[in-house]
Amino acid sequence: MSAKKVLTTISSLIIFFSCVGNAHSIEPDVFVQSTVNRAAKTLSGNLSKNERIEKLKEIAKETVDIRGIGLYSLGAYRNDLNDDQKKKYEKAFEHYFLKSFSSRLAEYSNPEIEVVSKKKINKNYTMVNSLLVATESRPAVKIDWRVYTKNPENLLIRDLIIEGLSLARTQKEEFASIINSNDGDIDALLKNLNNFSNK
Repeated sequence: MSAKKVLTTISSLIIFFSCVGNAHSIEPDVFVQSTVNRAAKTLSGNLSKNERIEKLKEIAKETVDIRGIGLYSLGAYRNDLNDDQKKKYEKAFEHYFLKSFSSRLAEYSNPEIEVVSKKKINKNYTMVNSLLVATESRPAVKIDWRVYTKNPENLLIRDLIIEGLSLARTQKEEFASIINSNDGDIDALLKNLNNFSNK
């Protein structure tokens, strides 16, 4: 190999690893657009539904703050958990969330989402505004993404607001309803989550 080719190869490797090292050092709007593009590519590929679901789960694990959403969804009840319950809940919620998220999204054949703007709320959060592009079978849908930006090296999605409806807040209300209807028994919620995941 010539000296020129060696230098070119080394330069390419330096550039490549620099890009990998800074993969998450991006703006929240770019992060969201990249995430939805990955999901769209998975959904438009020649994969079976089960294969799409597994790919979508991988994307969610990398880009969504599942643990943070889970704790938020419990509200004040999270203060009542002992260590054993907390571990069981976090595990049950992750399985519940991944199944719910991936199975719903897997029904779409090619969702085209365009990021249109962003607004920094504070040092920890940025709201990214996007639009699910209209098709012949559905109207355009406004989707806002609450991105956790405290660690710029590891941006994470904390909530989706679809046409003004917060999914995290809706989930929090549903969980509170389950716990309240079972006399404050958090184990009833765990049973509900596990039943859903095992269907």
